[in-house]
Amino acid sequence: MNQLVSSVDAVVFDVGRVIAQWDLRHLLAKCIDDPVERDWVADHVVTESWHFQHDAGRPLADMIPERKALFPRHADAIDHYATRFNDSIPGPVPGTIPLIERLAANDVSLFAITNFGADFWQQFRPTFPILDHMREIVVSGVERVAKPDARIFRLAAKRFGHSPEAMLFIDDNPANVEAAAALGWHVHHFIDAPTLEADLAQRDLI
Repeated sequence: MNQLVSSVDAVVFDVGRVIAQWDLRHLLAKCIDDPVERDWVADHVVTESWHFQHDAGRPLADMIPERKALFPRHADAIDHYATRFNDSIPGPVPGTIPLIERLAANDVSLFAITNFGADFWQQFRPTFPILDHMREIVVSGVERVAKPDARIFRLAAKRFGHSPEAMLFIDDNPANVEAAAALGWHVHHFIDAPTLEADLAQRDLI
């Protein structure tokens, strides 16, 4: 057996941009026809950095009125974000779902750690049944702590019942990958499914 494999007995996935595509511009295209205005709203109003507050546990009930007061002309776009978040998810990331199915068929223990707002998670989770393969999912908005904070990785390791040295963590964000690696996790910086497939095969996991 490959030496890489013997120390890995669980695989932990990120969700956004690893399993599910995510793009706020895709959501804004549903409510803003003008591409120039859409880009401006994505860069200044409904931004990823603002959205991250909800990922980290801040309630939408606080965020939305505050944002609409700052950008009243774009209240409709802000409301669309609050009520139709799944419009930001065009579909699955190509190739990842078959890899999860192959890992599950090999009885590899599967988990996930995702930066996801608690309210939005309730909307999204039923739309991706592939996540049924995950034995447990740590959701940042529920826990009120988000990657790359070391606390979420420590919480996940405790909850998953595996030591960091026995788990492979997969994420598209370099900061998250670096944070996990610093805590002793095996890591894979996700670029695309073929690259991940090669890594999993090298570890004899698929």
